Amino acid sequence: MTPPPHAASPLYLSAPTVAQWIEQQGIATCLRGLCERLQLDYLRWNEFDKCARVPSHSPWGVIELMPIADAQHYSFKYVNGHPGNTLQGLSTVMAFGVLADMATGAPLLLSELTLTTALRTAAMSALAARTLARPESRVMALIGNGAQSDFQALAFQHLLGIQALRLYDTDPAATCKLVHNLRHSGLELTVCQSTREAVQGADIVTTVTADKCQATILSADMLSPGQHINAVGGDCPGKTELAADVLLNNPVFVEYTPQTRVEGDIQQMPADFPVTELWQVLAGQAPGRCDAQTITVFDSVGFALEDFSALRYLYDSALALGLGERLDLIPALNDPKNLLGCLGAQAFATTQPPVQPALRRAA
Repeated sequence: MTPPPHAASPLYLSAPTVAQWIEQQGIATCLRGLCERLQLDYLRWNEFDKCARVPSHSPWGVIELMPIADAQHYSFKYVNGHPGNTLQGLSTVMAFGVLADMATGAPLLLSELTLTTALRTAAMSALAARTLARPESRVMALIGNGAQSDFQALAFQHLLGIQALRLYDTDPAATCKLVHNLRHSGLELTVCQSTREAVQGADIVTTVTADKCQATILSADMLSPGQHINAVGGDCPGKTELAADVLLNNPVFVEYTPQTRVEGDIQQMPADFPVTELWQVLAGQAPGRCDAQTITVFDSVGFALEDFSALRYLYDSALALGLGERLDLIPALNDPKNLLGCLGAQAFATTQPPVQPALRRAA
């Protein structure tokens, strides 16, 4: 019996291959495609078998598994968050993921997800803001100018029409990096000296800080009527960005409530603190922004559905473009009941003297 084509050889997308894909398509096209997939998948929310991610915490950071499935596909992402990594020349966030066939359990795709996570996080922020922010929003404050900030800036430019950014980071070198990377983007860039200064005059405020601590990046007295808050950095227990008064006084929207109550900014609030899941707004089952004066808050922690969407999008794009390589991850068997048979005769060689069978004298 011959195994089905590629059943033992999932498609493998390395980090250089995904970078090549982004370069071929262009970041704007990738962001638009991801945003479309995210919206389609969030609209079929009830078709997914969902759970909160599974974390392993340490003094240095967190390592997490993020599984999810629908009737056709299963996916998971392995991802870490280690703020001190940059001192060792490593990224704060590193990730890879798997997409598998539910009917057979066979892996279809093994892919890098570090670059892809940056894209899908930014696309998810843009989807939420497109749903909750005022349509005429053109100015965004970007608090925290590390690796994720570039992608947030480009997503809001290409998907929402943001024209100007007000930038602040406690590390001036991070802001210099961001300004350098966006120098040809067409965005108007203003470097500010504090969060309070950056927030002034902004239609949207995105916080994407990395420190694993209960910080107060934004307080209610900094905000103006009509702003949309895109809180991205608070994404694990003990890590927050928003003061409690920002949450108490404004409607809060989340991805998956059981996970956000543990990891998001609402971890500071009582267990019955009211929130609305974003899929309900997208599906027309709950209101979003009530009026032009409302301050809306998206308490984003990142959810496995977003990685599912990204992996599906990557897989379809790679097949269409002929990208990636086949990886011999699973043994290819002529007889699926004979796993040992895939080993050569050398596996049975031994340097030990043969064991003589015991002889039993007949009674």
